Amino acid sequence: MKKPDLDRIWETWIEAGSPQGRQELFNRGVSIIRSQVSETVAILEKRKIIDWYQFLIHSKENDGKLYFHVRFSLRNGIDSKKFLDSLPTYCLYPKHLERREVESISGITTPLLKNDEIEEAWRIIGEQSEWIIHMVSIHKDVEIPIQQFVQFMHFYMNMMGLGHLSRLALSPRYFSF
Repeated sequence: MKKPDLDRIWETWIEAGSPQGRQELFNRGVSIIRSQVSETVAILEKRKIIDWYQFLIHSKENDGKLYFHVRFSLRNGIDSKKFLDSLPTYCLYPKHLERREVESISGITTPLLKNDEIEEAWRIIGEQSEWIIHMVSIHKDVEIPIQQFVQFMHFYMNMMGLGHLSRLALSPRYFSF
């Protein structure tokens, strides 16, 4: 995945609803990643519209719903109309982001990065999103226990000696609504 062009970042939102409980949220999240998030990325990549993406799930406003917040970097030479016309109808509130809105990442200390290059941090976050799509896609289209993915995350985080933290996701203390 390339580094994003911070002058060409767009965002959209994909509704995840108001799941009750962590297993329902997880099931809904996997389902939306499998269908809508990965489909949107595939459409935009196939049409050579984007060269970077990343996504998170969180609330947008005080409407009680969760959304996948998806960001894209448009390739050079791609105009916004082509991008907007290619978005599926379930992509809500598409908006171009000003550079100042993506020049920092909450919780990331830019001066610790080589060359203070926030674009490299965004690239790595994009690779994490790409990894999640791949991890979801290797599973059958059945209900998957949260523990299956927590174990994958355990291995991911264990490479840095942080594997024990992934197991906290199963604790109601650290995973509540």
